[in-house]
Amino acid sequence: MNTQSEQLSADIDIEQVASSVESLRDAFEAHGYICNDPIATAVYLAYHLQKPVLIEGPPGVGKTELGKTTASMLGLPLIRLQCYEGLDEAKALYEWKYGKQLLYTQVLKETLHDVLQGAKGLEESVRRLHEFGDIFFSEDFLEPRPLLKALKQEDGCVLLIDEVDKSDHEFESLLLEILSDYQVSIPEIGTVKALHTPPMVFLTSNNTREISDALKRRCLHLYIPFPDAELEQRIIHARVPDIPAELQRQLVAFIQELRQMDLKKVPAISETIDWARTLMLLHTDSLDADLVRNTLNVILKFQEDIENVDSELYSITNKALKDAG
Repeated sequence: MNTQSEQLSADIDIEQVASSVESLRDAFEAHGYICNDPIATAVYLAYHLQKPVLIEGPPGVGKTELGKTTASMLGLPLIRLQCYEGLDEAKALYEWKYGKQLLYTQVLKETLHDVLQGAKGLEESVRRLHEFGDIFFSEDFLEPRPLLKALKQEDGCVLLIDEVDKSDHEFESLLLEILSDYQVSIPEIGTVKALHTPPMVFLTSNNTREISDALKRRCLHLYIPFPDAELEQRIIHARVPDIPAELQRQLVAFIQELRQMDLKKVPAISETIDWARTLMLLHTDSLDADLVRNTLNVILKFQEDIENVDSELYSITNKALKDAG
């Protein structure tokens, strides 16, 4: 039985979707992801050049969502690896099924007499046992993790390596072979290459540390900044289509004002979308200072920021209303 992703892929003409930058941009918009030409161009090049994309930018601007939407748009399976400090190959690449190996070892012990029956001398006995050792370290006992799973997808996939800047430099070194040749070396088995179609790879970074030059050389680079007011209004319209046009302009103008302030964490697009949904839930038609004060915790995540904004709330709200008008 086909999986849902396989059925979806069968209904999508990938070559048609990826035939031009314009067709990709339109397809993104149809899937609710509003992007500009640089983003659509980067995905177009990644698909046709078979190169990974390193997406950098502040948190909440749509880096992870770009990988997810690309998978949905092209009808490809999404394989996601969330990075963190201490991530190693056992969690990212593969590990051995030690329980299964142990079980088979017990079976071998019980049948050892039959295995060695008829063996002539120590050399032949060792050779027969060595054959079983090779079986224990075969693909039958291998547990693929996200990186290896992506290489083994017959019809390709989207591999999303999320927040790679949170991983260690050692993990970056592990990625180099995979991102260069879409292959990986497993000592006990050999080299495993992408079967037919290599995965489309998206790496995201919030710039918490500098990514190595070696990793950057293997990738196309895409920086996603905070959107301007026009683009953010289009994003809100796509994600919260029922919001009144006047309220949409007002809340975006307010968010744009907040991003000019010296805050510990300025609101990202994800916060703007959450705030728009919050205002709709409260049956809001227009912003006012009291309403904004009661919902600041949706868009600001630090109490210090809330207090700083609250002291200037009336002036910021009035300016946003004026700009939106």
